[in-house]
Amino acid sequence: MSTRTITLGPSQLALEEPMYFKVQVAGDVVVGLDVIAGQVHRGMEHLVMKRNLYQNITLLERLCSLCSNSHPSTFCSAVEEVAGICIPPRAEYLRAVADEIKRISSHLFNCAVVAHIIGQGSLFQRAMEVREIMQDTKEFIYGNRMDLAANCIGGVRNDLAPESAGYLRDQMERMKAPLDELLCSFETDPAVLGRTEGVGVLTRRHAIDFAVVGPVARACGIDYDVRRKSPYGAYDRLRVSVAVETGGDVRARALVRLREAREAVSLVGQCLAEMPGGPVWADTLPEIPAGEAIAKSEAPRGELIYYLNTDGSDLPARLKWRVPSYMNWDALKVMLQGEKVANIPLIVNSIDPCISCTDR
Repeated sequence: MSTRTITLGPSQLALEEPMYFKVQVAGDVVVGLDVIAGQVHRGMEHLVMKRNLYQNITLLERLCSLCSNSHPSTFCSAVEEVAGICIPPRAEYLRAVADEIKRISSHLFNCAVVAHIIGQGSLFQRAMEVREIMQDTKEFIYGNRMDLAANCIGGVRNDLAPESAGYLRDQMERMKAPLDELLCSFETDPAVLGRTEGVGVLTRRHAIDFAVVGPVARACGIDYDVRRKSPYGAYDRLRVSVAVETGGDVRARALVRLREAREAVSLVGQCLAEMPGGPVWADTLPEIPAGEAIAKSEAPRGELIYYLNTDGSDLPARLKWRVPSYMNWDALKVMLQGEKVANIPLIVNSIDPCISCTDR
């Protein structure tokens, strides 16, 4: 059968964000793929060079909405590494709380979109309804439903008052049953299984070859999570259970995210139970010396790496980050091979792509 090339994008797929695909098809089956990024390039790596280290915390939080806490948190860790700043233990726990709250919201949003794409409207509504518990939590504790503005160099901006801690504990308890309900739906509902099981398969061997990270890798049986493999902040004192599936398909990726959301609820509970007292930021901050550092964290989409080079001024000499979406985008070439054209939006969404990070 002869092949032809069709173009998809830049705004029709999954989340309707600007990504451009050239797809080679034979009939209605995908036989090749070329992903073309750069539709919304914002020059972020240039902009950070024009702002001082403190101003960049605000800028980096706007690099990506669903990972908005991971970027400034990892950046602050790199600055603290260069300057030799030890943040207070209570601040480490508070950073973990903010990260895990964002992880729950991010994963639920992705699973909701999966439900929407496969035509399960009630499941989509339920996932978004459960996510709204976390959105209300963020607004109550941080004053914002998306960007938390929780981090500063040397710690966190605000402490967690006793009444806020009690509210957060109650909200985490509210999340447990709905998350188990959603997990059951993705595990057993025949309508969901029929559209997600065996679709967009990425084998463990290909996952290693493409160096995919985060839930995409863990859905292929790769037990790698920065929080456990290279603990940062408070994670060396928390009991982190890594969710791993072996199917490597859309279903497996959704199950990993839902199990990680359930584990995030447990981690927030651990933080609230074990959080020490004391200050939430360093008393004094030294001048940032010349040097370089690498910091990494487990963002909702996977391993996030920041490289910082300083020259003794308050402006970064170089700041660069590697986001999880890069490797995951490339693996779509394998996931889409042999799939129906109609499955492209579903499979693309299953890697939880971040166009903002990709086109930074």
